[in-house]
Amino acid sequence: MPLDKTLLSRLRKILTSPLPMRKILTLLVVDKPKKAEVRKRVKQLAEAGHIIKIKGGNYGLPDKMNLVTGIVQGHEDGFGFVLPEDSKQSDIFIGPKNFNFVMHGDKVVCRVESTTHDGRKAGNVIRILERAHETVAGCFQTHKNGGYVHPFEKRISDNLLIPADSTLGAVEGEAVVAKIIEYPSKTNRAEARIIKILGDITDPKVEVEIEAAKYQLRVQFPNAVKKEAKLARKPTIRDLKNRLDLRKKTIITIDGETAKDFDDAVEVEKTAEGGYKLGVHIADVSYYVKEGSSIDQEAAKRCVSVYFPGQVIPMLPFELSNDICSLNPRVDRLTMSCQMTIDSNGDVVDSNISSSVIKTSERMTYTEVAAILGGGGKITKKQKKFAGMLNDMRQLADLLVKRRKNAGAIDFDLPEPHVILDITGRPENIVRAERNIAHKIIEEFMLIANETVAKYIEKSKSPGIYRVHEHPDPIKVASFTKFISAFGYQIKDPYNISALDMQLILSKAAGSSEERLISSVLLRSMKQARYRSENIGHFALAFNTYTHFTSPIRRYPDLIVHRILKDIIGKKRRDNYWKTCLDDLAAACSASERIAEEAERDIIKLKQTQHMASRVGAVFDGTISGVSAFGFFVELSDPAVEGLVRITTIPDDYYTFHEEKHSLVGERTGKRFRLGDPVKVRVENVSIERRQIGFTWVLGKPSKKLTENKRAAVKQKKRSGPVRKLKPRSKKAKK
Repeated sequence: MPLDKTLLSRLRKILTSPLPMRKILTLLVVDKPKKAEVRKRVKQLAEAGHIIKIKGGNYGLPDKMNLVTGIVQGHEDGFGFVLPEDSKQSDIFIGPKNFNFVMHGDKVVCRVESTTHDGRKAGNVIRILERAHETVAGCFQTHKNGGYVHPFEKRISDNLLIPADSTLGAVEGEAVVAKIIEYPSKTNRAEARIIKILGDITDPKVEVEIEAAKYQLRVQFPNAVKKEAKLARKPTIRDLKNRLDLRKKTIITIDGETAKDFDDAVEVEKTAEGGYKLGVHIADVSYYVKEGSSIDQEAAKRCVSVYFPGQVIPMLPFELSNDICSLNPRVDRLTMSCQMTIDSNGDVVDSNISSSVIKTSERMTYTEVAAILGGGGKITKKQKKFAGMLNDMRQLADLLVKRRKNAGAIDFDLPEPHVILDITGRPENIVRAERNIAHKIIEEFMLIANETVAKYIEKSKSPGIYRVHEHPDPIKVASFTKFISAFGYQIKDPYNISALDMQLILSKAAGSSEERLISSVLLRSMKQARYRSENIGHFALAFNTYTHFTSPIRRYPDLIVHRILKDIIGKKRRDNYWKTCLDDLAAACSASERIAEEAERDIIKLKQTQHMASRVGAVFDGTISGVSAFGFFVELSDPAVEGLVRITTIPDDYYTFHEEKHSLVGERTGKRFRLGDPVKVRVENVSIERRQIGFTWVLGKPSKKLTENKRAAVKQKKRSGPVRKLKPRSKKAKK
């Protein structure tokens, strides 16, 4: 339901104190015929928590009554926090006594009841506005009167009661999906009935179903969507009308070896003036996914494709994502093209955005392109054909990197864990995804295209959906500034910091012993990028204007951007329409992106714990990746997993947590465990259910050769048989 900003603004002016509906309508000066409609809209604002209905039937403003509307973030130990809708407000702690009738993800109204000297708030949930869960995935446990479902989502801390006649025949230990019949109250726990049996928890095929059910991801497409998808056909002469014909140009795709959906293609040529002409051609998904169609409605609910090891839950049916919309080689494909002329400084001096048709000359891989540009060996006749353009691409990418660096862009080149599966679907190894020159080329081309499109939309005065990244919290920046001062680094004005200031710190720390440490602390001070209809710029990229245009096959915001572009190009202005829906679309897409990221991280953790379960007792080298009052986290050098060393397992001293210094320091010995320090650890315990790996600290310096780990990997390989290697997916311009 779109937020009625105009009415809310008027209510904020007149609600100087809680008022009854009759008085509100009088002060709003509402004509009698319109009173019913306005009354309904006021109640809708109250239902959404923007205003609050209190005892006696009066309506007031939450912030004036020490009330906060927000989303519950639960903890497995039975407490939680309310994350306010207003991002400027701090989180509110909800203790166990006040947490027994709410569930993780619920939208609630919370009363703030205390605030500590350092600004930390505690409160009590007084009203539930919207329940987050209709169904819950979990492990079934039998009981004499039926059974329980123990949720896989650990932030739902209480089990769900299953009556004897509602078990659907589930047996002990099976993965199930339960539909909630009665939500928890202050006196009773939640009650549910089994609606689906997923199967054996340890079956790799069931694991994906569990993750999908746990995060309420939409796996199956409705029949109406399937029928629409089958109607998609190859482009005909009729489809090419009013399109720029680029089929004779040399255009290629560069993706991972196992990629099946190619939504971007590129071309480069040098200009006589010493610059470049860059063409970025993106699948015209909006031509096939019509507004309001069944496919469109389903895509809007999914918002993103979700990538698991060896499997994807796509935003669009495979008939579109892997076939008719995919820019497969040597076939006609409909596209949206952003053609740019870039000077020798890396600036876009001219651009053209249009509907087009292309025929890609070749499908190339990151590994293949890196080998050609590396020049270390022989290249095939096919590869030689594109070597010249690929060299031009590398030169242009270097130029664009330099331009962004000069503007102050911050790059955190932190490799992500990549799961290698065996033929049964179980983890064979966990490595760090490699990024080569080809990844950099494509990323730079997508970044400049996204920026160019965003500027085009803004210049047209059309409403738009932007990818924004806010300035970091000044308090966190001040803490970071104080931290780096111990290493001799300084930021002149932490309360007026720029991306360039941060980039200069990273540049100065490059190659030093504290480089990783400073990068980690800086990253933690940054906010998350999100979608928004109001352009506030992208701090980390140092772009004043930025959007997502390049991946409409797997991101719904990109599809919306394509529709806006077509409105502008076709001079079919729908400004009022876009203004009414873009806020909600941006919020929904941001929320779906977070859920997808959580699900992807969770299944990676599952595979990591499965991989380490047979390695209890083995010793590994690693680096401290996080420090807290209860211990420190360690990221192993190989395999790419993380675990926790609890402070209680270090018996030689009492350790004090120094938050600002990101370290634990022994009171008697002065021994220090600090973020970024190299350590040696032993695998003590592994909980696959909790996705947790427990380490103990081993006295001694990290070794240069990971002999224990290599021996374990060799043994595992002998047990598992042939390996199916899966290359990491490309997260092009995810920023």
